[in-house]
Amino acid sequence: MANSTFLRFLLLLLYQYRSKHAGIAVISSLIVALLSAVLFISQSIQAETALQLKAQPDFVVQRIRAGKRIDVPVEWLEEIQEINGVSSVTPRVYGEYYFSPREEHFLLFGVDFFDEQSSKAIEKIVQETDLRKFLSKEQMIVGDGVKKFLQEHYYKGFYNFKNPDGEIIKVPVYSSFDKETNIISNDMIIMPMELLRSIFAMDEETLTDIAFNVPNEAEWDNVLTKLHLLHYDIRVITKEEITKSYHNLFNYKGGLFLALYLITIMTFILIIYQRYAMVAVGWSIKDVLKLKFFETSIIVLLSFINGVIIAYCYVYLFDAPLLSNLFLGSENLSNEVAFMPVVDFGLLGSIFLFFGIPFIAAVLIPVWKIAVTEPKEAMK
Repeated sequence: MANSTFLRFLLLLLYQYRSKHAGIAVISSLIVALLSAVLFISQSIQAETALQLKAQPDFVVQRIRAGKRIDVPVEWLEEIQEINGVSSVTPRVYGEYYFSPREEHFLLFGVDFFDEQSSKAIEKIVQETDLRKFLSKEQMIVGDGVKKFLQEHYYKGFYNFKNPDGEIIKVPVYSSFDKETNIISNDMIIMPMELLRSIFAMDEETLTDIAFNVPNEAEWDNVLTKLHLLHYDIRVITKEEITKSYHNLFNYKGGLFLALYLITIMTFILIIYQRYAMVAVGWSIKDVLKLKFFETSIIVLLSFINGVIIAYCYVYLFDAPLLSNLFLGSENLSNEVAFMPVVDFGLLGSIFLFFGIPFIAAVLIPVWKIAVTEPKEAMK
């Protein structure tokens, strides 16, 4: 078949069945857009989380009794400081404070603003804060989600905490975190350590946990061994373990959507398989397959490009409304995150293969079966 004749037939075929092609392209674009949006969200959250976790301390020491975490005695601070290679040993006091009427909770984090910080994120906050103004009275720095929550419940720049003794402690809001850190800080409140102890009625001789850094990674295993020899009820959490747990969580959610996508695309392919059978009397097998291959490839390529563009705009321009809650969670404070654009072309190639190859095969296989049959049988 001459190229001009082939092209004319191809354009004629696309035009003649334009309604069917348009319907298939729309459905295909939406399927690709859904999967691409999920993977864009997952990648963006993982990249942002990894960036935030880099600023966290290398190790966190906790105390475990009967499978539950309990407070750490202050004496452990000196024991950890005596280990060679350890730096920036920081006592940490924090806990969840529940807003009783609706069961939402805040993560209260106590900071000694004059102590050395093991967390680079906390150190940055300390450096950017006017300590004289901040410590002139009891104040707090809140996450973006906490700020909006307080405004919705008519707390104008303050919140009334109630300690276990029933005493009301009114704490004004000094400032709020940037929205760029919402993945980590959305429900967080930072305040002086003494203020947090009074809210939770915590003993001054205990800590929630202890964080520290080990600058030389070659000494990590040695430090871990020495820590476990100190006490039988000690638990050490590394930054890598926290990072892996986050990645596993987001990969798990993305995997669920991938499974649903495969089920959906295979169902759609079965429908296409039935609709694309072509009685090709008088055509050579080569011409039939070539014509249907190019026809289907055009639909697949346009659907894929449209789907990826839709997903990109949905996630990175409109911040993925509704779908983002499946990853960030909506059972606590609402979290509005500006997703960081992350596009993995290898992943996009995989999506195209998952979508394009089954689609094209679903068209060519029945066409080939029809084309190899006798004209008399094909017309039945």
